[in-house]
Amino acid sequence: MYLSDVGILLNLLQVKYNDIILDRLFLYKGVIAENYVATQLLVNKNSLMYWESGNQAEVDFILYNSEGLIPVEVKADNNVGSQSLKVYMNRYKPKYAIRISTKNFGFANNIKSVPLYATFLVK
Repeated sequence: MYLSDVGILLNLLQVKYNDIILDRLFLYKGVIAENYVATQLLVNKNSLMYWESGNQAEVDFILYNSEGLIPVEVKADNNVGSQSLKVYMNRYKPKYAIRISTKNFGFANNIKSVPLYATFLVK
């Protein structure tokens, strides 16, 4: 379940301004990033679907567009390793995957990298 406003989420989590500025969101960083991406995907008329394989793997979002089902992994940092995304890609062979993180735009290993600030471009 996602809130439609990241600011309200931060308030409910009782996150302080200094924690954001000093990057001290250890426990909540992933939750906040994923919630932000969810709101941006909804604005672009995407459905919020996800994939999981029992307790072994899960992909944050699955988009359905003219190119088929596209897995979307959200990372709140530069550490972009994702075993779950690899499992999905090996099993279902999508045309490509999207990884949203703090890294810059790029394309490698059939994964399109999109910076968090540019999530609004994902259609």
